[in-house]
Amino acid sequence: MLKRLTHVNQWVTDQDEALAFYTEKLGLELRMDSTVPEMGNFRWLSVGPSGQPDVAVTLLKVPGPPVFDPDTAAAVNDIVAKGAAGGLFFATDDIESTHEELKGKGVDIVQEPTQQPYGVDMAVRDPFGNQIRIAQIGAQ
Repeated sequence: MLKRLTHVNQWVTDQDEALAFYTEKLGLELRMDSTVPEMGNFRWLSVGPSGQPDVAVTLLKVPGPPVFDPDTAAAVNDIVAKGAAGGLFFATDDIESTHEELKGKGVDIVQEPTQQPYGVDMAVRDPFGNQIRIAQIGAQ
């Protein structure tokens, strides 16, 4: 049956802006950037954490027809902008230095580092509204 998770999807409205944010601000590495002309110039763009080559985040533009009708595409874009389209969770060894680094890079921090039952975590938003959580698991 299923063996392992390889990709997760993050909806974005501008793939170039997404690539810059996820690589330059969050420090992920580019995994693949490929355009498929036979599929209406569909662009497969993926990034991932260095040291974890078997997992990638695909930064996909919300598609129109035939995948989504125009109303559905607009609704998905609206949900993404509200930060309600799911999210990514990353781990760090030092939440305070991660917080300071992201703050210094101008990342939108929507929750300061906060003690949780599982450790200390914080939340940021990408330029499209997607919420991203970062945790130092087990931290007190």
